[in-house]
Amino acid sequence: MDLNAAQMFVGVVQAGSLSAAAQRMEIPLPTLSRRIRELERELKVQLLERSARGTSLTEAGMRLYEHASRGVEALVEGEQAVMSDQARLKGRLRLSLPPSFEPWWALLRAFQQQYPDIELSVYTTERRVDLVQDGIDVALRVGTIVHESMVARHMTTYRHVLVASPQLVQRLGLPASPDDLHRFPCAVWCRDVSARGVWQLGAQAVEPRPVLSTNSYLHLRSLALTGEVVTELPPFLAREGLQAGQLCVLLPAHPLPEQQIHLLYPSHRHPSSIVRAYLDYCQNHLPRHLGLA
Repeated sequence: MDLNAAQMFVGVVQAGSLSAAAQRMEIPLPTLSRRIRELERELKVQLLERSARGTSLTEAGMRLYEHASRGVEALVEGEQAVMSDQARLKGRLRLSLPPSFEPWWALLRAFQQQYPDIELSVYTTERRVDLVQDGIDVALRVGTIVHESMVARHMTTYRHVLVASPQLVQRLGLPASPDDLHRFPCAVWCRDVSARGVWQLGAQAVEPRPVLSTNSYLHLRSLALTGEVVTELPPFLAREGLQAGQLCVLLPAHPLPEQQIHLLYPSHRHPSSIVRAYLDYCQNHLPRHLGLA
């Protein structure tokens, strides 16, 4: 059965006539009359008795109306519930984040304060997740985007900083050029144990001889704060140490490359109101959480 035609049939019964129903539903009268006739042909029964005074139900039409009206009411209630949930932004948002991305923890906390009916599910991993297979609504990516089946919204740009403790600098001196780093104990970030860390410092690439390599920036920060190594850190992880005088920036004239932050979602999936609200909120508030605003 054509559900649209059934809904039109219910509308005719409730309005009392085809003309009144056509006006109420904003449908041309010939179209409404044709759809009701098609419904009658499909069911092989007459549903309405038509007269100059309006329409009345046949016995078959009464039986159909009893069932169809309940279904139409349920559909309307469902539509209103969905629209209400979207207006209040109520539902679940499934996110993927890289580890140690501390500004996002505070950003998500602020996001939920503004939208308390949104339930967040956060999956933290260095692995490049498959958003569709893993059921992720939005993933955070740092670096180059190569996945053509995803929509990537650019959030912001920042640079890592090369840091060390003042005690280490006092003991070994201040490096004047990237080549000077070879006399410092260094620790590098690597995605896997087989990779070698390379620092692109301005126009010069330096491959330090690390005393440690790890895929945890929190581990690197801990080593830098205790005065053991020179390392690179995202600015948001170095900020408190720099402000407290526990860390200092090395070789500022030789900056590390820019890092791009994007939020990705599947290109074939129309973003919900919740996803759009999350994307907009991040774009508007991320620079402040990164200390860039």
